[in-house]
Amino acid sequence: MEVYLVGGAVRDELLNIPVTERDWVVIGASPEEMQAKGYKAVGKDFPVFLHPQSKEEYALARTERKKGRGYHGFEIHTSPDVSLEEDLQRRDLTINAIAKSESNSFIDPYGGQQDLKDKILRHVSEAFAEDPLRVLRVARFAAKFHHLGFTIANETQQLMCNIVSSREIHEISPERIWQETHKALAMPAPEQFFLVLHSVNALSQTHPSINDEFSNRNSRKLSLAALNKLAVDENDAGMRFAAFIGGLYYHQPETGSHDTQALCEKLILPKTCKELLLLTVSHQHQCHNVFKLDEKQLLKLLRSLDVKRKPERFASLLKIFSAIYQSENSEVEYSQAAFLQQAARAIENIDIESWIQAKISHEELANNIQRAQQELLKKLIQEQSP
Repeated sequence: MEVYLVGGAVRDELLNIPVTERDWVVIGASPEEMQAKGYKAVGKDFPVFLHPQSKEEYALARTERKKGRGYHGFEIHTSPDVSLEEDLQRRDLTINAIAKSESNSFIDPYGGQQDLKDKILRHVSEAFAEDPLRVLRVARFAAKFHHLGFTIANETQQLMCNIVSSREIHEISPERIWQETHKALAMPAPEQFFLVLHSVNALSQTHPSINDEFSNRNSRKLSLAALNKLAVDENDAGMRFAAFIGGLYYHQPETGSHDTQALCEKLILPKTCKELLLLTVSHQHQCHNVFKLDEKQLLKLLRSLDVKRKPERFASLLKIFSAIYQSENSEVEYSQAAFLQQAARAIENIDIESWIQAKISHEELANNIQRAQQELLKKLIQEQSP
């Protein structure tokens, strides 16, 4: 039984970047032997075990054979006879197909170390084209390593185009597409994920509702600028996605609401992310033009944004709106954010105790509160006027 460190941990060690998790491959062992040594079986599709102390994943060496469509369409073969080289050959990129032995020597049968030096994302074998998920994975690795100068090999990009042409990407579940998108959004260069997918014509299958707008050069430029501007200070993937989508539909708010709703349904987005996207697209122009609103319109906007119950989301939206607006308007100060924050605080400064003691109806109480809030906002608007 031989154990090797594999995958991202080896790659990141060679790149001198922090290793966040470690995966191991075991050669020459059976499931029974692993369990006898105290490893806990957890794999559903193929034998994976948790180490009894470290809880890290140890997978038995395996090979795969294509037997159907999609990224699940594989027959898995595990055996003590499967060699390390055979196991590494089924991996996606050469930089992920390097192993490290217990004696700290590197096993690199497919040139991964050279591709690390040359900063190339290159497929291991022609079997790469059998798995449509790899189009998304390579796009995500481009987002992860672009800032280090990595580019995709031409022949790998061609294989990605071939996968797209086969339309097997439609076999990938919406949940998995969102999972890859969410991971990519958190990367140092998240814009590369969408640029790579667009360059191989995959965006029309992975994120179809936004493909037409992304194909528009001006919309794409603003969208990516907003994403990158927000990404400087914000790591939250949901906020980054909202800036990306909001920028994409800055000039097309009506189309944006429909397309964003379709995107949320296609990817089955989490509720919080969905709300952030829809509020960004539907309310950004009112916020950008907030100084043109009267007190009634301003109050309606603040209530639509639910500023009282969800102040943290409101703060996030203001950062998103600022990134989009400044990307379109040459980095001008987004004074709208400070004004909206003032307005949100103003409508809280209402003493309703006397109305409650007067035991007026709920309808009358609501009307009194609304009138008082409008008066406060009217005063605030007058103070802002030149």
